Amino acid sequence: MNKPFPTYHCDMTIEEIGSEGNRYIASEWRALYESMYVQLTAPFLEIEDAAYGLFLDQLMPVVFERMEEAGFEVSETLEEDDFVIGKNLIFRNSLEKWGAEDNRSRVFWNVVRNKQGQPIGTLLTDIPHSHLKFDIPSAPVFYTIRESVKEQIIQGIRQLKE
Repeated sequence: MNKPFPTYHCDMTIEEIGSEGNRYIASEWRALYESMYVQLTAPFLEIEDAAYGLFLDQLMPVVFERMEEAGFEVSETLEEDDFVIGKNLIFRNSLEKWGAEDNRSRVFWNVVRNKQGQPIGTLLTDIPHSHLKFDIPSAPVFYTIRESVKEQIIQGIRQLKE
């Protein structure tokens, strides 16, 4: 049986990277969510959004690891008070402003650089989730933009979500 791990190669565009990530997420997220649902439902009452971090810690690392193996740089220097989930999703590089309490959207961003260290664009990771109970109403989704400067990234996210 063929594993659905994401496959990246060093000459991919940011759009191709996002598409391959979405293929992987679409094939994996539901089974993982169902397998972790009972385990995370009760703790959600205490740890709230951190329960989603535990889920993303299982789903996302392979995406970033495979990108790095292909020669892309997706991480950045961490600051002392950074909170990171899913290997490379940093909370200071995210916005959460959209949706109702039972279907919120938090969008993380990762600037993607090629082997030469040049930015090729930004991978946006949109995580739908509920603040009322442990629930991920639909698959996380990758979007891509060509921008790599924070102000332009934030503007790109706003254009996408508003």
